[in-house]
Amino acid sequence: MNLQFFAKILISALIIAISSELAKRSTFIAAILISLPLTSILALIWTYYETRNTEKIISLSNEIFLMVIPSLLFFILLPLLLKGGVKFEYALMISIAGTTIVYILYALVLKRVGISL
Repeated sequence: MNLQFFAKILISALIIAISSELAKRSTFIAAILISLPLTSILALIWTYYETRNTEKIISLSNEIFLMVIPSLLFFILLPLLLKGGVKFEYALMISIAGTTIVYILYALVLKRVGISL
């Protein structure tokens, strides 16, 4: 593995660590940072830097946009389960599983209407 790969890991890990530390002090400020599409931005930067292929960036951006819609279920389901008294670990697993199922169904619907991913 090369140095560039480790730099990507370090930068990405630092952003996650900073976000979780911020959440301890201010959930609002952490939410602002976390709500930014940091993973998407970093992936776009790394992909462009490594390929210089704008068509790949366009395709990735469009597909990310399409996949944001089903990902919102996670942020609806998790707090609802927690408010309903479900333990965090179970609520997290159920939310991930539910979101995964919705991703699959959503991809099938997109394929059916002629949108390929």
